[in-house]
Amino acid sequence: MRRESFGAGMASAVCVRNGDAGMWRERLELITPLEKFKRMARRPALVCATLACLSPAIALAQVRIGLVLSLTGPAASLGIPARDTATLLPKQIGGQSVEYIVLDDASDTTQAVQDTKKLISENHVDAIIGSSITPNSLAMIDVVADGTTPMISLASSAKIIEPVDAKRHWVFKTPQTDAMMASAIAEHASTRGVKTVAFIGQADALGETFYAEVAKFAQLHHMQMVASERFNRTDPSVTGQVLKILATHPDAVVVGAAGTPAALSPKTLRERGYKGLIYHNHGVGNNDFLRVCGADCTGTFLPASPVLVAAQLPADHPAKRLALDYIARFEALRGPGSVSAFGSYTWDAGMLLNHAVPVALKAAAPGTPEFRRALRDALEATRGLADTNGVVNMSATDHLGLDQRARVMVEIKNGKWVYQPR
Repeated sequence: MRRESFGAGMASAVCVRNGDAGMWRERLELITPLEKFKRMARRPALVCATLACLSPAIALAQVRIGLVLSLTGPAASLGIPARDTATLLPKQIGGQSVEYIVLDDASDTTQAVQDTKKLISENHVDAIIGSSITPNSLAMIDVVADGTTPMISLASSAKIIEPVDAKRHWVFKTPQTDAMMASAIAEHASTRGVKTVAFIGQADALGETFYAEVAKFAQLHHMQMVASERFNRTDPSVTGQVLKILATHPDAVVVGAAGTPAALSPKTLRERGYKGLIYHNHGVGNNDFLRVCGADCTGTFLPASPVLVAAQLPADHPAKRLALDYIARFEALRGPGSVSAFGSYTWDAGMLLNHAVPVALKAAAPGTPEFRRALRDALEATRGLADTNGVVNMSATDHLGLDQRARVMVEIKNGKWVYQPR
């Protein structure tokens, strides 16, 4: 398990006088703990006087946010952009410093549970962002419910937040649900004259839940499911599954998988001469997938986050401005063309917390059960918050809060995401 911690823990806030404006401003000066100790030792009277002027809550309070991300293993292409985005999140919210503690779950459910327990019992975090994938997020629900700690998942399945029962009372998410994306696929396929559909997906919660939604919306659009196959994230080949699919002669094949392992199915379909439509789910929205799939993914489709094609969106799209702002920030950090949907989900989780933390601070101090409860309540009360994927309107029965504007249809052309207007 790897831990990364960043935020205000290494920064000393120094108030200096602005002579022209007659106002106070704050400068964050990065110093090491040893240097901080030396400075304090040289000026004990000043330190004591400063602390005496502040209440203990203001002097000592710090908001702690834990992140459980898949930084290694098959889902690393999802977790790494999330980690990089976390370095861009605000270091102060509502006048309180914020520390972000990042743990790697190695794309493993057991490790995700252990990381979550550590963040709650040892690091005493006020909220958790993660995990990157559906199986891990589902496994974390019991832990955050027992620890009365709000969690914002970065994974797709609606089962993470539905139904909002006593345990999911503590759980929220930022990515579009599989139901939203499956309905977009069915609508697009129907307009293309598709009558028969085959499915190949991961042999886990993501694959199973996405298949259920694809089958449901296919039926609504009068399309017949003719095959359903599964594979493991680490499988080196899906030839057997693809041959079974090809034997049914489907008009379209839907791939229910995330990250670079999702490239194996379309590549194999193309190698075996399949000429029909191929759809992906939104778990492939990063450049690593494009790189691995290569030319075999040209002409394939996916419902995706608006972030992938932000510059191509119409001017009145509710996510365009904030998506472009996030892209500029991320590409300044990681270079042109580096942005992915998975980083944007982390950015949106940060926006939710930036909106909710000041509300919770009115009720209690960070690090307390009362603050965590108030933070959970504030997240659920989020209304009209624009983010990089749409507009969030949470409720007691909806812990996502996005509507159909949060999805766009995208075609892959020569290694690029191309927006497909309706």
